[in-house]
Order: sequence, then structure tokens, then C-alpha cells
Amino acid sequence: MQEQYRPDLLEPEVQKFWQDNKTFKAVQDNNKEKYYCLSMLPYPSGRLHMGHVRNYTIGDVVSRYQRMIGKNVLQPMGWDAFGLPAEGAAVKNNTAPAKWTYENIEYMKNQLQLLGFSYDWDREVTTCRPEYYKWEQWFFTELYKKGLVYKKTSTVNWCPNDKTVLANEQVHEGCCWRCDTPVEQKEIPQWFIKITDYAEQLLNCLDDLPQWPDQVKTMQRNWIGRSEGVEITFDIKDTNEKLVVYTTRPDTFYGVSYVAVAAAHPLATLAAQNNPELAEFIQEAKNTKVAEADIATMEKKGMATGLYAVHPLTGEQVPVWVANFVLMHYGTGAVMAVPAHDQRDYEFAQKYGLAVKQVIEPMNGEEIDLTKQAFTEHGKLIHSAEFNGLPFDAAFNGIADKLEKLGVGKRQVNYRLRDWGVSRQRYWGAPIPMLTLENGDVVPVPMEDLPIILPEDVVMNGVNSPIKADPEWAKTTYQGKPALKETDTFDTFMESSWYYARYTCPQYQQGMLNSEEANYWLPVDQYIGGIEHATMHLLYFRFFHKLLRDAGLVSSDEPANKLLCQGMVLADAFYYTSPTNERIWVSPTKVTLERDDKGRIVKAVDDEGHELVHAGMTKMSKSKNNGIDPQEMVEKYGADTVRLFMMFASPAEMTLEWQESGVEGAKRFLARVWNLVFEYSKHPTKAAVNPTALSSAQKALRRDVHKTIAKVSDDIGRRQTFNTAIAAIMELMNKLTRAPLDDEQDRAVMAEALSAVVRMLYPITPHICFRLWQELGNQDIIDFAPWVEADPDAMIEDEKLIVIQVNGKVRGKVTVAADADEESVKAIAFADENVKRFTDGTQIVKVIYVAGKLLNVVVKPQ
Repeated sequence: MQEQYRPDLLEPEVQKFWQDNKTFKAVQDNNKEKYYCLSMLPYPSGRLHMGHVRNYTIGDVVSRYQRMIGKNVLQPMGWDAFGLPAEGAAVKNNTAPAKWTYENIEYMKNQLQLLGFSYDWDREVTTCRPEYYKWEQWFFTELYKKGLVYKKTSTVNWCPNDKTVLANEQVHEGCCWRCDTPVEQKEIPQWFIKITDYAEQLLNCLDDLPQWPDQVKTMQRNWIGRSEGVEITFDIKDTNEKLVVYTTRPDTFYGVSYVAVAAAHPLATLAAQNNPELAEFIQEAKNTKVAEADIATMEKKGMATGLYAVHPLTGEQVPVWVANFVLMHYGTGAVMAVPAHDQRDYEFAQKYGLAVKQVIEPMNGEEIDLTKQAFTEHGKLIHSAEFNGLPFDAAFNGIADKLEKLGVGKRQVNYRLRDWGVSRQRYWGAPIPMLTLENGDVVPVPMEDLPIILPEDVVMNGVNSPIKADPEWAKTTYQGKPALKETDTFDTFMESSWYYARYTCPQYQQGMLNSEEANYWLPVDQYIGGIEHATMHLLYFRFFHKLLRDAGLVSSDEPANKLLCQGMVLADAFYYTSPTNERIWVSPTKVTLERDDKGRIVKAVDDEGHELVHAGMTKMSKSKNNGIDPQEMVEKYGADTVRLFMMFASPAEMTLEWQESGVEGAKRFLARVWNLVFEYSKHPTKAAVNPTALSSAQKALRRDVHKTIAKVSDDIGRRQTFNTAIAAIMELMNKLTRAPLDDEQDRAVMAEALSAVVRMLYPITPHICFRLWQELGNQDIIDFAPWVEADPDAMIEDEKLIVIQVNGKVRGKVTVAADADEESVKAIAFADENVKRFTDGTQIVKVIYVAGKLLNVVVKPQ
């Protein structure tokens, strides 16, 4: 065994062994309990970032641990390879998206292998390959045949920069989630999948996911947005038109003072035909921000249409307004406005001088001040005809019953969730497998003609899609007659919604999934990824699984039993101001720091001598140039060191602050483990531990070893508090480095301890542990070694350390038998020389004994 720990020499050798022996190949074995551990697959952007490293290290620790406790583990990896960034990079670098993507995959795969992740690379999936998206296309045609897919012209979120449609979930604060360009509203034909048909299931099944974070489940519940209310129909005065609204507060119905419609509502279009001013306002309002957070805070704008709606219970005529806070794709695109009892309606009414009619008062009859704000709580009805005095539930049902009896209302459950628009107008995505015939009919592509292959050898011309720009590509035939292929491509969330299932049978060619293999491995036992995907990927992921189940391809109801959302990785950010007043951000790796005695940064200077401003710890990003290159860190410190720091610096679900000093500390700790094994290897022993022959010190050390085993097993296996597991191992190592190796039982206890330490560290730092396991004389390889078990007998304490206090101050510590009674402890305590100094010749008032821990002697002051 070499004396120095050299990860640069060790890690490539171990990785080659794993690769040559396909150590982590997963094979179905019905005689073993399976364990499917999965991290969200990366987009092949070119380089791994520290967020990737953290996610995948967590997954690898879980996988290696589960393998050691006897599970048949599947841990695959692949590439979410379609998407808009490839097009931008292709234009910038004068290449094709496919070439850029495949080169990035090759580079990033090498980076993953350098980190020693235990993936079954035989199951690698690349979503831009025709053999993958063929089955996605086939499944879409099957959904179409079942009536779960449709095409319609609708108002969509349009990014004018990327020239593509965005799902509601992809609009952040009114801007595109990718490029931050303000989103516009646009009428466009596109394809939808009926996720709303599964809204109730998606909501109810959240209760079957106790091992998903509550925050994710709450976000999904709010996004699905189930509400119970009444759909009410108003007649429009002097027309044959009707207006339908949906409300969850029919108890406020007598307080309606106006109705508001979205800019894209047919009534708005009708009213604008002879009103140029209204037409101009509508055009402006159509491009309003669409994020709900913006709607709540933005300035409310509107314009009267000149139309009036007839209140179906009172006959009163209320004005119809176009308002920028009403969205066509939510509900019916129209709302009944009750300014006295809805704050948004109140603000609009105050601005435009519309009536505010109170129809609800507090249950205790307390007066409210409607000159300041709306009263939005439930209460009892006033000014509401025969419903006066009724509380919320009775009023809801009474008014709903009356509206239903009159044929102008019906109870209804509504959802905030909208159907999933899957059409994208960009090139680098899977072609949508639909054909348009000469007579205008639309039909699915037959199975025998799938896949519809996206051409990869293309020239990118700005943002235009090559398959849209080339009319020849779309030309085809259907049953011998001319037809046109769809030139829109799928939303890339389509590919990431079912990749987890394809991993179970990636080479299967007879269908989308081999159900036997899929049902053996599924559901995923542990899924790992960022919480930012809660209402996008994680919702589509659950929806797609239910579609696969209903198609008979899988038997489980949910795709993943357990979800861990790792925290972000933060790093220090530094900048200086250029002569043109521009902030120039400097990489932390190029900064020299001075700190005060409390560790605070007092001065920062870059390689070129600029004095820098410290902008604090922020999320690693290109914009602030504070991303740390994982490959650079691996080359400098070793993969095991990076992995250890990642798992130790913070609980997995919390943010992690990247500190290179912490990385250096992790490297030193691994060197200590290596050195201790090296020292032991000079005089190893084959003798087993003999519990009856151990001294008190040897028993105490062995007890610490097995207590650590019990804690680490629980921390990694059940609690997933990897940082506390590492802390416990570090604490044990402090004791082991001070332990003697003088006699045979010293060395036997040390051998047992080192065997335990190496196995406990193996899931986290597998390369060093692979070698140390061999150096400890084991013939098998550690990858197939069993997890270390805590010995209950070794943890039994036959002695207790009792702290002796006199008047609350520690005056001694004594060791007693574990079963010693109070009188025995007192006798030993009062015989202690230091305790005697403070008790002899005094009047003892009382003695307080906390069994097995503390003896406090209270004496009368002299």
C-alpha cells in the first residue's frame, strides 16, 4: 500500500475496473427485492454544473447503499436531448443542433464517469434518437384515437424572441422562462392532450404519496386548483347573445354590479366591431402579462362595451366591461364582479366609478367600512331577497338551487388546470405524427410509417424551423393520396414525461414498453430533482404514468414512490465596475481573499489586481460568473473529495454554499482515513475481537464503533440526512486516530472499526473505499460487500460515566457499573478526592441523582 493518498492515480484505475466488468449492470431478478433510483436526466448543454453533481451524488449514495443492503438496484442515466438551446447554439456556432447535441453528450458522459457514478450505461437513453421518439409518436396517435388528443385554435402564450408557444407553466412573471422576453397573447392552431380529464385523479392521488415533499404536493394542488361553484348564464340585453360565468361565491350573487370579459372573448369582439377605441384597447389588453402574480398586482384597466347583461334573479341590467385582469384561458373568460366582496373587483370599481353593493355582513353583525377595501370573508346575507340572514353554506345551496330551477345555472366542479398544449413551432423536437389530407381532414400517421424522422443534417437560418422552411419535407401520402405532415414539434416535456419507464427496457423494439420488465422495476423507488419542476415536469410525469397505466403498459398508479428535491448550490459572487460603469463579474476561482478573525471577507482581489465587491452568496450562474467547474475540482481534489463535500456541507434538501476551504477539509479527512489504514496495515491481525477479553477502553471504543454504525445506517437509509451520517463517521475517526495498536485486541478492534468505516463511507466516496477494502485484506470487491451491521451486544454499556456537581459546579467525574444503584454512586462520588475538597466539613442540604448521568450535591454555604 502506498503511503500517500493519490486520487489522481487511484480513481481512474477503479473506474476502469467498473467499466470493464460492467459492475453496475441491472438485470431483472424476481428472487430479489428491486430498488429503482433515478435522478432527473440532464439537458446536454455542454458541461456539467454543480447542481448536476449534487443531484447525481445524492442518487449514487442512495443506490450504492441499497445495493449493499441486498437490493437489486437499477440506476440509469440518459439525456433530455431536444430543446431550444441547441438551436441557439447551432446558429451561434454555425453547426446543426444534432451535431452540437451529440458532441455535448459525449463530453458530459465522460464528466459523469469521472465522478464515479454507478450507472448502468447499457440503459442509456437519448431522447432525440428516432428509436426513442418513435414510441412517443405512436402513443400520441393512440391517445388521439381514444379522444384524449385534439387540435384547436386558441389564445396561447407566444414568445416573440424564440417564436414558439409556451405552456402557462413556462411563463414566469409575464416573461419567457428561457429568455425573459415579455410574453404576448396570440391566436394559433395547436395540439392539446386532455390532462383535465385526469385532474381529479392527479389531485386525489397526491394523498397516496406520503414520501413526496409537502411543498411539492401543495404546489400541485394549487396548480390543479379544484373548486366547487355554480355556472351562471346571463342574457345580453337587446341581442340573442348569452354570457356564461363561473363563481365559487354564489352567496354574493345579489351584489353583482358589472360583468367583465377577457379581451379575446366573443362579446368583446362583437362590441368592438363599431367601436375603434374599444378595438384598440382590446388589442393592447390581449398582450397583457399572463402570470397570476402579475394580475394580482398590476394596474387594473378596462373599457365599457356598451352592452348590458340581465341579472337572472333581479332583472337588473349590469354593464359589460372588457378588463385586462380576465384571461380567456381561465374558466369561461368572463367573471361576475362583486366589488363589495372581492378586492380585485373593488379596485376596478373604484377606478371606474362602478357601484359597490354590500350583500354580506360579518356573522356577529359588526359594521364594515367599504370605503377602504372589500369584505371578502364568509358571513351572512343582507339585501339578498329571501336569502337574507343565511350563512355561507345555506346561501350557496339556496341560490344555486334557485338558479338551477330557473334553468340559468348549474353546480359545477372546475379546475384551474388547463389542457396541455404540446405543439411547438421550433425545429429541434420530435415531429408531431399527424397528417392533413387534401380535403382538410386530419388523421394520425399509421404505425407502419413511424417514426416520422426529424432530419438532422440541416442548416439553421436564424429562428426559422428548417422543416417549416422546406415545403418538400412536409409532403407525403396517405392511402395513396397526397397529404402533408405536421411541421410543429412536441413540447420537450413530452420526452421527459416517460423516459423513466423506457429505462426499464431501452432496447425493446416490439413496443413502447416491455410490460413485464416495466412492472418489475416500476414505480421508481427514489426520484431526485429540483423543486422548480413541481408544476411542470413532475405534474406531466404523473399524468403520463396514468396514461401508460390506462393503456395497459404499466400496472402502478404513480411513477415514483419517494421524491427528494435537492437544494441549490450557491457560491460567492464578485465584481468590479469598468470605466463604462459596467459590472464585470469575476470567477471565485480567480479571487484572492483576506478574512477577519471571524472568517468574514474584508478584501477581495482578482488575478489582475482589481479590488472586488463581494456580492454575497448567490445561485451559481453564467450571468454572475460564479459557477464552479466540477471537472476542474475533480482534477484538483479528486472525485471522492468533491462527492464528500457535496454530501457533508448541507442537508440534501437545503441550499449548499460552495466553499473551497470546505473541499480542502474533505480532502484532508480522506487522507486521514487513508493514513490510518496505512498505519494499521503495517501490523495487521487476523485475530477476531474477543468481547470477554477487552479492556474498558477497548469496550468503549468498540461501543462507539457500533453506535456509529447504527446511526449512519439510520441516517442514510431512513432519514436521508447524509451530512449527519458523515459527521458521525468523522467523530468516530477522531477516536480511532487516538486509539492504541499495542496488543492483539487493540488491532482486532481497529480492524473491525476500519472495516466498518470503509463500508459506511463507500456509498459516498467509493473509489478510496474500493482500494482500502482490498488493503484491509478482503478478497471480494466492496461493490458486492454487505452493509455493516451494528452489534446490539457491543452497544450495551456495562459502565456509566457520572458527572459530580457541588452546588451546580462540576467537581469530578466517576465511572460506575451500569447497574449501580444510587447509594453505590454516592459512595464512589464522596470518595473522590476533588469532591471531598468541596464537601468535607460542610453541611449537606440534599443530594440529587439523575440515574446514570449526574449527581448534584447541595451544601450549605460556609
